[in-house]
Amino acid sequence: MSNLHPGLVLIATGIIAAIVPKSLRKYVLAGGPLVALAAMFSLSYGAEWVVPFINGIDLYLIQVDRLNWVFGLIFSIMAAIGGIYSMHNKSWMEALASMCYAGGALGVTLCGDWMTLIFFWELMAASSLFLIWCNNTAKSRKAGFRYLLVHMFGGNMLLAGIFLKVSAGDVMIGNITAVHDVAFWLILIGVAVNAAIPPIHGWLVDAYPEGTITGSVFLSSFTTKVAVYCLIRMFAGTEWLMWVGVVMALYGACFAIIENDMRRLLAYHIVSQVGFMVAGVGIGTDLALNGATAHAFSHILYKSLLFMCAGAVIYATGIRKINQLGGLGKKMPFVFICFVIAAFSISGIPLFNGFISKSITITAAMEAGYAPIELLLQLASVGTFLSITMKMIYFIFIREGKDVEIKNPIPKNMYVAMGIGAALCTIYGIFPDLLYRYLPFAMEYHPFTVDHIVQYIQLLGVAMIPFMMYLSHMEPHEQLTLDTDWLYRKPFAALVVSISSLVCAVRAALGEICRVVYDTFNQLAKNPMVFLSLAPRAMADTDKVPDKYDADSYRALIGEPMIIIMTVFLFAVVFIAFI
Repeated sequence: MSNLHPGLVLIATGIIAAIVPKSLRKYVLAGGPLVALAAMFSLSYGAEWVVPFINGIDLYLIQVDRLNWVFGLIFSIMAAIGGIYSMHNKSWMEALASMCYAGGALGVTLCGDWMTLIFFWELMAASSLFLIWCNNTAKSRKAGFRYLLVHMFGGNMLLAGIFLKVSAGDVMIGNITAVHDVAFWLILIGVAVNAAIPPIHGWLVDAYPEGTITGSVFLSSFTTKVAVYCLIRMFAGTEWLMWVGVVMALYGACFAIIENDMRRLLAYHIVSQVGFMVAGVGIGTDLALNGATAHAFSHILYKSLLFMCAGAVIYATGIRKINQLGGLGKKMPFVFICFVIAAFSISGIPLFNGFISKSITITAAMEAGYAPIELLLQLASVGTFLSITMKMIYFIFIREGKDVEIKNPIPKNMYVAMGIGAALCTIYGIFPDLLYRYLPFAMEYHPFTVDHIVQYIQLLGVAMIPFMMYLSHMEPHEQLTLDTDWLYRKPFAALVVSISSLVCAVRAALGEICRVVYDTFNQLAKNPMVFLSLAPRAMADTDKVPDKYDADSYRALIGEPMIIIMTVFLFAVVFIAFI
């Protein structure tokens, strides 16, 4: 092998960070991902790393083409930013989990065969779980357990589909839309779980807000985008997926508008923004697939920046609820600027990276003749602008009247990571060719046309009107927002309680039976004559039997053993005679 696997570099980084002293851990977290990024740049198109396996099967740990190279690049960049953001973290478990998680994402992205994919897929699920549990709260433990159950289901669906593929001799990963067999649907369900496609998206908005401050930055960047990569690789051109993507885009934006928890709101927008990518996969043209790839690239940058800024606010104030915040623009000016850049990016405002990627998918829908798809995706963009650019910026950073105390100073490494994220969002937004040149398919697309710019300005300008008109009603409320996960979470919980109660009742009944048998056996062992119904003559008229065996009290008549002996002897004679 002439090339170094960046995913394995990150996994090794996590292991080293877990075992070195705390004083060295921050340098490992900052330096290891940079080595992985350099390793990613060293991989050229067509690079392979093949390892012999069993039964003549080879494992393709690396098989690089234009599609997975660009995903590998952004995953490596994000691992480096996340490593810097978490340098202050003292938890060895979180350091190990975050780097193994990022390494698993790169492993899935760069591999060429099904078996390598499922290995790194499960590594992602297992390691990301600890980024939730490391928060060490009652909510994070419950959310992590639900996260585990959902990903066990999705992973088993994917494993079953891969088993069918490999059993049929189809070892290499590719587009599987030609035949909608059982393997197709099993793999699609497994990938759909990680893509947070409704109604199986509840795990995301349930778990990501309960992760650690640094862990949620990693969580927002990898799982769903790895799923988008798999959808592009395996299911490109599955037409009905574009309608699924539209539903996701609108659904997440609508729930985000009414959400109060900062990170839960941002989690809903992961669902919404991934919807744009899924729609691009369904449209299936080269332009649409480039749009899905470019938007995944941009989304990782601005979404991680949003989570970093929200994490900084929580770290400094200890507050997660939007309605409890206000006036932080003056108290946290650098965080405010970074948040504005990220908000402008996710809203698709020109000169920021969301504009140069989101507009590709919308244009692809128009060129493919899907006018309703184009219109609905633009409507979802309005919802994004309302809930993040308008709502979060105003209520968290601008409005006055909230005396929010800064309890903890923000570590310098968090500032550095946010600055890098903000710079990249801006640079890619101004110079889109830095991204376009690496997209998997050739295209002629120019985002900075008059039509594109005017269209977005009009849409976002119109969106400001209802916000300003109903400003007093836009502040989020404290009430709990129910989502589709209630439909299976509550009945499933009731089912688990019922089954557990039944099992406990059966266990108690069996325990009682065993106790009775045990006590009876002990009594019979102490007094075997009771079993033979030979009560002592001295107690023939009473029901009481002594607890212990007394040979004199239980001595039988001389005739009884004689009758037994003669009977056995008679049967023996008859048996011998007939033989």
